[in-house]
Amino acid sequence: MSNQILTEIHVDLDNRDKNTALFRVILAVPVLIFLSSFSEFADNLPGVIGGFLFLPVVLSLLFRNVYPSYVLAFNKALLELSNRVSAYLLVLTDEYPSIEANQKVRLIYPEIEGGKKLSPWMPLVKWFLAIPLYLLGIVYAIYALVLTFIAWLTVITKGHYPVERAEEVVKVLAYWNRLYGYALLLVTDEYPSFSLN
Repeated sequence: MSNQILTEIHVDLDNRDKNTALFRVILAVPVLIFLSSFSEFADNLPGVIGGFLFLPVVLSLLFRNVYPSYVLAFNKALLELSNRVSAYLLVLTDEYPSIEANQKVRLIYPEIEGGKKLSPWMPLVKWFLAIPLYLLGIVYAIYALVLTFIAWLTVITKGHYPVERAEEVVKVLAYWNRLYGYALLLVTDEYPSFSLN
């Protein structure tokens, strides 16, 4: 089993709802407000990055070599919610993003045995080591947005999402999930690959 976060997104390829695809960004406003409320919460707390609890994990791993289960549960749930919203906005699915877990978008985490499999000092340097990954991730994100725009046009005119484009957009989301797992959620010490595969 991989030591990275694995991403499973079931893409709706055929019989797409052209009307909701046309107004996708507007329809997503309520769930985007809900998701952004975690970032607003983060502004008031040190050690919270983009809504993810970061500093408590670093301190727990550094001094106790333990990953607090309640922090892991929160970070997992927030990343899955973020992925459901992304899948909806990127027109991968017509199912409105639920604030509860579902089978359309699923993330599989590596086994960390409460932090015992993680190096206690690596969280101090992971953010620095991940800089090249973030830079490449920006290029991949632009690539995914271009593919999404082309697929969006296909969905609103023909009612289907091209398979090749769907696979590539899902790979970009998976890349970012691996990066978050390494640098922000700190659930793995394995450096993520630069490739989309």
